[in-house]
Amino acid sequence: MLKRQPVKRKIFLSHSSKDRAFVWRLVKILKSNRISYWYSATHIKGAKQWHDEIGRALGECNWFLVVLTPDAVRSQWVKRELLFALDEDRYNRRIIPLLYKSCKYSRLSWTLSAFELVDFRARFDSGCKQLLRVWGLQYKPKAIARRSTQKKKRL
Repeated sequence: MLKRQPVKRKIFLSHSSKDRAFVWRLVKILKSNRISYWYSATHIKGAKQWHDEIGRALGECNWFLVVLTPDAVRSQWVKRELLFALDEDRYNRRIIPLLYKSCKYSRLSWTLSAFELVDFRARFDSGCKQLLRVWGLQYKPKAIARRSTQKKKRL
């Protein structure tokens, strides 16, 4: 009998460019937990057709995180990315809304109220702990801080 290979996790990060600082912090957490991700600020290289790159990434990823803020609710690109993910079978039960700032996220899609939100509004660490639990991982904030300090010392 053939043994099934586990499906590799690759996350698409959907967000407003105005929330970049929060997304950078989140990317550090994903990296430190060896979680593969696609983030426009690091994966779109100069002189590329960015809309094609976003489409390609949406086709390659199998998890979708959407950062919810008032700016994200107003973003046509966040809405387009979310609607694409909602329509794709591979994202079924793999869409995770991250509530970073209070907002009327139902304006992006009325279906978001059916998803369990990961709440980052009170504390970043609490949100990280809740998010990583989705994948059976533990959040270790001190280990992350130690690694960044060690890197700075080497420089």
